[in-house]
Amino acid sequence: METQFKEVEVVNRKTSFTVKDLAVRLLALALTLVATVLLGVDKETTTVSVKLVSSLPPVDLPVTAKWTQMSAFVFFVIANAIACSYGAASLILILVTRGRNKLVPIMVTILDLVMVGLLFSGVGATSSIGVIAYKGNSHVQWDKVCNVFDKFCQQVAIAIFMSFAGGIAYLLLIVLAALKLHK
Repeated sequence: METQFKEVEVVNRKTSFTVKDLAVRLLALALTLVATVLLGVDKETTTVSVKLVSSLPPVDLPVTAKWTQMSAFVFFVIANAIACSYGAASLILILVTRGRNKLVPIMVTILDLVMVGLLFSGVGATSSIGVIAYKGNSHVQWDKVCNVFDKFCQQVAIAIFMSFAGGIAYLLLIVLAALKLHK
């Protein structure tokens, strides 16, 4: 009878999550939450002088930059909100099941992989817009705007970094799961 108990214990140890997994998962949740909030509240209004006619003085116009004005930023915020919500749901699921269900680790690992793809695609889309905003594009006559919206651009850059770090954390969770399978 004691031998059977030890076999069950080994099976449960393989399917359960370690403290490392939970800590990295909590880190991924926190990073994606910060990225979502940083870009979600990012807004800057500034005054820009526009010269309509060369013989008249320039007209000062208030211009506002918001994350909702660019589809890449909207995708980024939604992708990070999904990853953050998934991180919270997966933490709850892991803590509730405590390794008793063999399907939970497989399902969570597959969804971790989906989150990596989602976060990296959001980071890529937002980074491409960020580079154009920072440097402009002379081929299509797009001027740089980060010299006008400095605070907005800085906050976007920090959000991109946080989201990228969150994607790396989810990637680390996949590596930990693969190493656990290898053992």
